Amino acid sequence: MVSRWIEWLGERVTGTPAASRELVHSEFTMIIDVFSALVGPLRREVRPIWARVAERYGRHAAARGLAAGEVVEEMQYLRELLIRHLAPAIAALRPRQGMALLLRLNRLVDKGVAMAVVGYTDTMVSTLIPSEDGDADPLPNGDEVQAWVAGFRAELETILKANRA
Repeated sequence: MVSRWIEWLGERVTGTPAASRELVHSEFTMIIDVFSALVGPLRREVRPIWARVAERYGRHAAARGLAAGEVVEEMQYLRELLIRHLAPAIAALRPRQGMALLLRLNRLVDKGVAMAVVGYTDTMVSTLIPSEDGDADPLPNGDEVQAWVAGFRAELETILKANRA
């Protein structure tokens, strides 16, 4: 699914000094892994991670040089990808169950869009307004993004392992 998402985004994902293609792939994989856990039985435990992952995704999008609308558009591609991927499974459910799952999926993507825009906006504002020491906050670099992804992955794995036992 990640490869398809990146394919849909095209040139927007080409490597930049702020983000290599591999880093964007890693971040998108994390987003889909968290989203997969969100539609399962651990959704309550994973929901706080989703908000933070989406917010950091928005911050990274600012560092990648995207416009605010492009951040939203990338998340909308995620929505379409998920619907296309899950359509056969949703169609196999009873209508009421399928509709409930589709509505939940859309609410979760909407929350992700909102949090990504918050992260993007916070980052852009922080680059324009100097902090108390007179320096504008820098955009996140590749090492910071990789650390975020690793931290979220560890947190997700901890939740998943604790509930398998």
